[in-house]
Amino acid sequence: MTETILSIFLGIGLSASVGFRVFLPLFALSLAAYFNIWELNESWLWIGSTTAVITLGIATVVEIVAYYIPVIDNALDAIAIPLATIAGTAVMVSTVADLSPVITWALAIIAGGGTAAAVKSSASATRLGSTVSTAGFGNPIVSTIETGTSIVMSIISIFIPILAIIVVLFIFYIIYKLYKKLRPNKSKSPNTNLNT
Repeated sequence: MTETILSIFLGIGLSASVGFRVFLPLFALSLAAYFNIWELNESWLWIGSTTAVITLGIATVVEIVAYYIPVIDNALDAIAIPLATIAGTAVMVSTVADLSPVITWALAIIAGGGTAAAVKSSASATRLGSTVSTAGFGNPIVSTIETGTSIVMSIISIFIPILAIIVVLFIFYIIYKLYKKLRPNKSKSPNTNLNT
């Protein structure tokens, strides 16, 4: 039972990490499986193969570099949300242990795909805001923070899954606060009209 809960925490943590960089958490999971740090479901053992490690490693480097190229970074964000959703779902399916396929896939789609999509959407909005406010000059800083967060989240998720779920909740809290701050406050306008 404990192993199942930890595997769910790992999946959610890596799914959140996917929201910042699609391939980096998959590469981290591939390395963890390759070095027998984490055991994957039988049908996903291929992620720990040498071919998968090399392929995902190259994809990770290409993705990280691409986010430092102006215009391409925003274009990547446009396709990254559906990709992140798929990758988040896949990560969750590959890590969850000892649950029926129905529960595993439901968890994967809702918790895995949903977490990845939510984080990716907010990350894309942040980059868009940076592009508008700094004419794109602030985007490399945003990219560096995203990559760093993805690396840290991937490492925490693999080695300390319990801490990963706490960090994910904290990330969602920040996203919620940012959303409230950026959303136009409609309640103020009627009050000002009443006072005049």
